[in-house]
Amino acid sequence: MGPSSSPSGPFGPSGGGAGNGGPGGGRFDRDRKKDKGDGLRVNRDIRAPQVRVIDDNGQMAGVMSVPGALRLAEDKGLDLIEIAPTAQPPTCKIMDYGKYKYENKKKAAAARKKQVIVVVKEIQMRPRTDQHDFETKMKHAKRFLLNGDKVKVNMRFLGRELAHQELGIALMNKAIAFVNDVAMIESSPRMEGKQMYLLLAPDPLKIKDYLKANPPKVTEEVLPELKDEPDDEDEAE
Repeated sequence: MGPSSSPSGPFGPSGGGAGNGGPGGGRFDRDRKKDKGDGLRVNRDIRAPQVRVIDDNGQMAGVMSVPGALRLAEDKGLDLIEIAPTAQPPTCKIMDYGKYKYENKKKAAAARKKQVIVVVKEIQMRPRTDQHDFETKMKHAKRFLLNGDKVKVNMRFLGRELAHQELGIALMNKAIAFVNDVAMIESSPRMEGKQMYLLLAPDPLKIKDYLKANPPKVTEEVLPELKDEPDDEDEAE
């Protein structure tokens, strides 16, 4: 045999295993890379000498060799998936791998929908923020909290202001009092470098009582009064 020759036989390129329905051919050659991404071994990627098999009806089919399990799966037009690789022997299930991936994708999407996405809104202040600006910013903060968002109040100190941190503490306490009816303190005022921050979170019980006492106003659209318009006959006269 020359160096360019390739071996023949049941496992070589010219062997009969690729199309005779055996474990070495058909859909199993095409499916060898199907497990990339979810970590599952599928069909011929299963390396254990023996596996415990669950059939497509959920019934135990017993312990058998991988080639035997592959033949059983191929006879049903399905895949052999290693679902418990650490078991002794590993547990495999006969199922449609494409359908399995689709159902898992749907479950993951449903789980993501149920996740609560926490949004943190930021309010910027200075130690000497005047009353008008303070109230404007804190009204925004209260609206954010009522919408279920957290609020981070940032206060930057410049130059000599660092020597008067008590002004910042006083303003932060004033901010806490402003939203006390809808919020809880998640992180008390603290310094980080030249900046002080406060983290507030919505309090569901307080918000429930607040909305009961202050129901949202429903604005009614007032239509303009219709003026009497002359009929066409009147105009003609």
